[in-house]
Amino acid sequence: MRSKARLAGALYLIIIIGATFAEVFVRDRLVVSGDAAATASNILAHESLYRLGGAADLTAFVCDAIVALIFYELFRPVSESLSLLAAFFRLVHVAVMAVNSINHFAPLILLRAGQLPSLALAFLRLHALGYNIALVFFGCHCLLIGYLIYRSTFLPRILGALLAIAGICYLANSFTNFLAPAFAATLFPWILLPAAAAEWSLTGWLLFAAVDLQRWKEISVRGS
Repeated sequence: MRSKARLAGALYLIIIIGATFAEVFVRDRLVVSGDAAATASNILAHESLYRLGGAADLTAFVCDAIVALIFYELFRPVSESLSLLAAFFRLVHVAVMAVNSINHFAPLILLRAGQLPSLALAFLRLHALGYNIALVFFGCHCLLIGYLIYRSTFLPRILGALLAIAGICYLANSFTNFLAPAFAATLFPWILLPAAAAEWSLTGWLLFAAVDLQRWKEISVRGS
């Protein structure tokens, strides 16, 4: 289980790097809000970078699915039903994000076919919407994992508290985008900084400390 925990940490590191690269260094760099012509020009001028961003996203989704299964096994002794529900939410997040990747690649097809740049920009706006929808499920996953960590005793309780806060931040970010986009723009990216701190902390702990194996075994025996 210590090896699996470290594997989850390594995969989580890939997820963070891949998602950050795709969102910050590709889409945020190439997409010009409200300017379809400039966005189209940027995408066509940096097509390889844009495609690499999509590939980074897909790599992160594969890693996400594996982490969901490892977390289920890791936290099942604490609560099998909540661990299963947490895995379900993370896998739904992966499924929504994977389907949403179509909206990332669609602008390339449209622009290469000589379609209007405004149509390509519309797909990118749909991608942003899909991203926020997926984060609702991921926020629920973080809340549950935070609770399971807090109860577990084989991981530090502070990590559980941080993950729970991360879940609240993801949910607040998504729902403010749905209900009050102008207000959401004033909160972003600050509202997601606690979430980033929580996920980096969990990643680091899993990579370098893994889990307290003796306590995990004790809980597993009690649960059985």
